[in-house]
Amino acid sequence: MKKHHRDVRDLIYVHLNQQAHYVMSCGIEFNEFTAAFSGFANHLLLLKHQFEDGEYNRHTRFEYVPRDKIAKLAHDDVNGYGDFCWVDFNEEEALDELNGQDIAELLYLGHIKQHLKPPFYNQLGNRFVYLAHDDGWFNKTYYRSLMDFFTMLSYVIPLKLGELKVEKTLFGIRKKRSYPILNKELLLSLTSFMKEGICISIRDADTQRGRVEIPIWIIGDFANMDDMAEAYSSSVRKPCHAKLVFDKKTKDWRLFVS
Repeated sequence: MKKHHRDVRDLIYVHLNQQAHYVMSCGIEFNEFTAAFSGFANHLLLLKHQFEDGEYNRHTRFEYVPRDKIAKLAHDDVNGYGDFCWVDFNEEEALDELNGQDIAELLYLGHIKQHLKPPFYNQLGNRFVYLAHDDGWFNKTYYRSLMDFFTMLSYVIPLKLGELKVEKTLFGIRKKRSYPILNKELLLSLTSFMKEGICISIRDADTQRGRVEIPIWIIGDFANMDDMAEAYSSSVRKPCHAKLVFDKKTKDWRLFVS
């Protein structure tokens, strides 16, 4: 993510809407999202983007990214695109099966970032609908299976912690630590908190001799991430509602709820 006044790489805000199968988030970027699904099997249909190396589909008049170019897209400055929206799909022939209504719904999704009907298309077999503005700042992601969201988050939290908690070696060389992926069950037990809106604060992680503690605050439901950042700033002075704790000796993650 480009460094700007809204640099929140070390915070993760999550608001889960279980009924409509989407998550509002801040602090999770496209390259982290794709890294969590390293076996990403689908192509991406680009609804809003500025990627210059996509393929063109005549029927829908959308560009798309074949799966073998997803890594290239993930290395692009997608945060600088402004709007960055896509839907994944199985087979290229599937795009030609979309009718006018489907195309209209996809245009609406990219433009308004709302669904007219549940945005999972049998022709496309899509797992996700990814709707971002300043990617990593405002992201609204629909998941056909919400377990995919928990899989992604269980990967991204340790990834971010490793990037933030850089250790100095004997010769003063900075070295990233790597932390094991979280057990999804721990995150699933935070579901009721996530429905209210939580901030998982890597920046406030407390590193002690034998453990690392990541505080979690319930801060509420936000669509405006400036308001969310403000709510985080006032919450950080109060005791947290839960903590993710990594035990350096056993290499295990645990969750403590206040």
